[in-house]
Amino acid sequence: MFDIDRWREIFQSINKNRLRSVMSGFTVAFAILLFTLLFGISNGLGNFFKGAFADDAQNSMFVRVWKTSKPYKGLQTGRKIQLKNKDYNYVTEEYADKIEYQSTRIYKNFVIKYKNEASTYSVMAVNPDHQFLEKTMIDEGRYLNERDLREKSKVIVIGRLIKKDLFGEKPALGKRVNVNGSSFLIIGIFSDDGGDNEERKAYIPVTTSQMMYGNNDYISQINLGYNPKLSTNEAIAFGNKMERDLRKKLNIHPDDQSALSIRNMAEANQFVSTVSLALLFIIIFIGSGTLIAGIIGISNIMIFVIKERTKEFGIRKALGAKPSSIVGMVVQESVLITTIAGYIGLSLGTYILSFIGNSLEEKYFIKDPSVSSGVVIGATIVLIISGLIAGYVPAKKAANIKPIEALRAD
Repeated sequence: MFDIDRWREIFQSINKNRLRSVMSGFTVAFAILLFTLLFGISNGLGNFFKGAFADDAQNSMFVRVWKTSKPYKGLQTGRKIQLKNKDYNYVTEEYADKIEYQSTRIYKNFVIKYKNEASTYSVMAVNPDHQFLEKTMIDEGRYLNERDLREKSKVIVIGRLIKKDLFGEKPALGKRVNVNGSSFLIIGIFSDDGGDNEERKAYIPVTTSQMMYGNNDYISQINLGYNPKLSTNEAIAFGNKMERDLRKKLNIHPDDQSALSIRNMAEANQFVSTVSLALLFIIIFIGSGTLIAGIIGISNIMIFVIKERTKEFGIRKALGAKPSSIVGMVVQESVLITTIAGYIGLSLGTYILSFIGNSLEEKYFIKDPSVSSGVVIGATIVLIISGLIAGYVPAKKAANIKPIEALRAD
């Protein structure tokens, strides 16, 4: 392996046969390039689907209501469905063993003002568990707690960009802001992976909102996080059962999707897993095909090269060279060409993926296409094995030919 003379012979052989060396390397480089691009695009699709739910817990469910689109039990079409605290409590009590987190949501748009700075922001009235359902990260202070709910406190947690808009680089924690004409104390500042829109939101206690803005027990939405111990199928079954029970409780037609719907992340996760698995099989199938084509290509070229060097091998054997030395030399040359060409294809593919970046996200839903280090290591191993296979078979055949037959070869 580390015989200097052998390496010198290999490089001399490559130099004398530049065209066939380039052709044999091209087949492998193209195969690895195609495999890298396909794998990177597959990862990009997976990243897009994961990113679409980046700011929500993976075990979330969202119960939403609107207006009925079908008559039911004598009740007319177009009836507005309104969730109330009793519905929230019903879900809490009925499915306690299947719920990890639970929160209400009431949507408001209010002007938030601090001194001379003011703007309109989305203000949501929620429960403390909402922090975990929305994957809210507290940068300063704290989130809402149960005491805030009990006392109906006028406290607010603002997004990082609201703080930037109203306070600039000055401290905001502990300051009071005017929210729709009422004074609220800032108790926390948060950031969110969901992007700028999420970080221009603010949260207040749901009890405070119900007291100040309507004096009622209305809620807009019920959010919950199902028990993570539930399997995907169990979580989907739980969501379906809860939907059926709520339809019955709220007198909604079983098929009226407009009046009530439950967005279940378990279904989204199942879809993403199915798509990712299908893409993986497709990539493996296509990648394997291109790799096999590359191996066959370099093997055919090596057969042609060995045929050209048959007399040379005959002379070597006549002078006492062992078959193993001939096989070793040919295999080393094959592995060298394969490895270099494969590395070029892999590097080029990685560069193209890096150059593409997120430019395909808007039209083709491909986000951050890339290949992992595991794929790079695996591809390197495959390259070495491919070079061994491509060189060994024709080399073994050439090494077994008798010297007299080799010398007579045309």
